Amino acid sequence: MRNNSSATKLDLRETQIAIKSVKDYFQRDLANTLNLQRVSAPLFVRPETGLNDNLNGEKAVDFNLRQYGINVEIVQSLAKWKRNALKDYNFNMYEGIYADMNAIRAEEELDEIHSSYVDQWDWEKIINKSDRNKEYLFLIVREIYSVFKRTEEYINQTYPYILSKKLPEEIFFITSQELEDMYPGKTSKEREKLICKEKGAVFIMGIGHKLKSGEPHDHRSPDYDDWDLNGDILFWDEVLDNSLEVSSMGIRVDEKSLKSQCELTNTTERFKLPYHQNVLNADLPYTVGGGIGQSRICMFFLEKQHIGEVQVGVWDEKSLDFCKDNKIKLL
Repeated sequence: MRNNSSATKLDLRETQIAIKSVKDYFQRDLANTLNLQRVSAPLFVRPETGLNDNLNGEKAVDFNLRQYGINVEIVQSLAKWKRNALKDYNFNMYEGIYADMNAIRAEEELDEIHSSYVDQWDWEKIINKSDRNKEYLFLIVREIYSVFKRTEEYINQTYPYILSKKLPEEIFFITSQELEDMYPGKTSKEREKLICKEKGAVFIMGIGHKLKSGEPHDHRSPDYDDWDLNGDILFWDEVLDNSLEVSSMGIRVDEKSLKSQCELTNTTERFKLPYHQNVLNADLPYTVGGGIGQSRICMFFLEKQHIGEVQVGVWDEKSLDFCKDNKIKLL
């Protein structure tokens, strides 16, 4: 990690104001660019609906509504809930929604970019079945990247002492297999760091399936993203001296890809759940969607060294010692 003196020019109070500036500008531009309407979203759901995100097998935080004997889980993302909502709210072709998603991930390992509290914009948009291809996915990625570019320009004008240009003019596209072929013998995180340092902004496509090495680039739940048509947006972060994932997104599963991916992961028992039944029966719209990390984009644009500088959290002693040693002021 590199210390960046410009980050220290924002004290705690100014940082809180700047966080709101980043979030307000970004979500407004994102909504206009992708034709999204803001909606309210759940903090918890019933597990038997199949709407919660199973992530990589992490157990969701759950509790009981004692008076009624109802078990509920804190959402881990809104990937499946949004697709359901688009149908329930009668949205039309190429219309979409976004929501503030707040989650608790109790099994998360705490470090400079991870905390137990997750805040992101979850968005989802209806598309034609004929749009389920690489070209349309890349179009959406470029539209989202244009929002990042305009946000950068806005922040640089608002806070002129922050570095004027961190993002390249265009985002670089590469598949996870091409990346593995480029850097044989490296781990996926090492590959991400190398390609991001070279290109500045990267979309790594195709995450979930095993690569030639026998391992996937990263794990993905089998029941919302189509592993052939998904990916991550990553930036090179000079302050962290590392790559920073800011978005995970993709074209969602259809009846065919849901069936094949659940068979590959031995999770076909999910087919009995209402959400999965709706996908298998083609009763839900075809969609593209994803999540964009709110705290991470604030870290990136405000040049912060630790996620605790842009969100209030609870930290272990190792994290607290790290921040003290590096003169990092946590919110």
